[in-house]
Amino acid sequence: MFLVQDFVEQSAARAPTKTALVCGDLRLTWADVDRRANQLANELRSRGFRRGERAVLWAANGPELAVAIFAVLKADGVFVVLPDSSKPMQVAGIVADCGGVALLCAANRSKAALEVAQACRSLRILVTSGATANDPGRPDWIDLDAVHRDGDASRPPRVGIDRDLACLIYTSGSTGKPKGVMSGHHNVVFAARSITSYLRNTADDVVISALPLSFDYGLYQWLMVGLFGGTLVLERSFAYPAEFLHRLAAERATGLPGVPTMFAMLLNLDLAAFDLGSLRYLTNTGAALPPRHIERLREIVPQALVFSMYGLTETKRTLYLPPEDLDRKPGSVGVAIPGTEVWLEDALGNRLGPDQVGELVVRGGHVMRGYWGNAEATAARFRPGWLPGETVCHSGDLFRRDADGYHYFVARTDDVLKSRGEKVAPAEIEQVISELDGVVEVRVIGVDDPVLGQAIVAQVVRRDDTLLDKQILLHCKSRLEDFKLPRRVEFVTDLPKNANGKITR
Repeated sequence: MFLVQDFVEQSAARAPTKTALVCGDLRLTWADVDRRANQLANELRSRGFRRGERAVLWAANGPELAVAIFAVLKADGVFVVLPDSSKPMQVAGIVADCGGVALLCAANRSKAALEVAQACRSLRILVTSGATANDPGRPDWIDLDAVHRDGDASRPPRVGIDRDLACLIYTSGSTGKPKGVMSGHHNVVFAARSITSYLRNTADDVVISALPLSFDYGLYQWLMVGLFGGTLVLERSFAYPAEFLHRLAAERATGLPGVPTMFAMLLNLDLAAFDLGSLRYLTNTGAALPPRHIERLREIVPQALVFSMYGLTETKRTLYLPPEDLDRKPGSVGVAIPGTEVWLEDALGNRLGPDQVGELVVRGGHVMRGYWGNAEATAARFRPGWLPGETVCHSGDLFRRDADGYHYFVARTDDVLKSRGEKVAPAEIEQVISELDGVVEVRVIGVDDPVLGQAIVAQVVRRDDTLLDKQILLHCKSRLEDFKLPRRVEFVTDLPKNANGKITR
């Protein structure tokens, strides 16, 4: 039986003095991470934290958050990481939804944490650094500094099994109230092993990430580094790309995970000014990386493999394009990750063949357990599979599969526009516009129109004002059917993004 906390315990046993985590000026070895996680786990248990209870972690990327993830698991609990940007009311909503009993926050959030505790009577334990306050009638604080200085560092006895929940990952809620995706230890272990197998990770890999640990893509960078015993350089944000690249060079990073907005920002820089020679691979998910961006990245870092991928919180990673197929399958996000299976279905549940558009259905050990406390949403997304008692995931995303079995994203079912009586996928238009030099980012939306139903509008962030709207419209006209053409182009300085860096509609 293998649990997620075994990632850090086995890495600490194999290479206790190897650097595990780099955050700013702080460097922790695997022995340091294991010891600190043990100390916090034992303290949580001493305060009555029990198997299967939920601990909500509300903090920016940093050592406290990274260690707390494994500490909660060692206490046989379930961790819930929230974006650092979450407001107290949002945190209270998640705590109430999952019945959280512990809340970890940054020191400057202690007052806000007390507000959450006032609203959520399930909370018994509050954790932060340097806090000594005790609000009468509310939970005692756990002072992280004191715990890591004097706490019991012995390994807590293990009670859980691999079918226990490891974490709840709340979806971004762009189409409604956030839902907590239930991930069992077996789900996380399977996904991490599958992804690291095709990335060919080894203990020599150094991954640099500015993705928030509240984002499953960012979270898994830390979990997977624990699995293969490498090093994670954890940056708080991507606000200063040049500083990020200097850190990448200084740490000799071999792996760089990103989303399209990050790579668009990097490609706006003079990358020749930075030493990127250590990079072995780049990964992208969250949205399709335009083929033109992939081409430029390969020109700039020719030694690095580029992995274009697709995933959703409900299955972690789902598809990946082997780097050797980039040239012959441009625009594709590939095939099912190792050990899994996918297919396309129409609205009636019929399986579809090559070049037909349908919903992606996913089968494998990475299919999560459903949504916490939401049986109706679970039944809609996680449905019976081939075998009795088996569950498969209906992704809600439309794809096309070619004759060789490679998949091409078309649209989210709830993103499809209706213009002139025809269904239009914004992603298709965005990809066409991204082919033009000078396009940094693009978003296609529908605007209510009394004649068209929805008028198609392209919002474009451009490198400079030499790119004109008429050039974009002419390019679209040469590549798209008439009903898919944007009614107008709007040049903007920025596009709205969620906490994970994804462009929102």
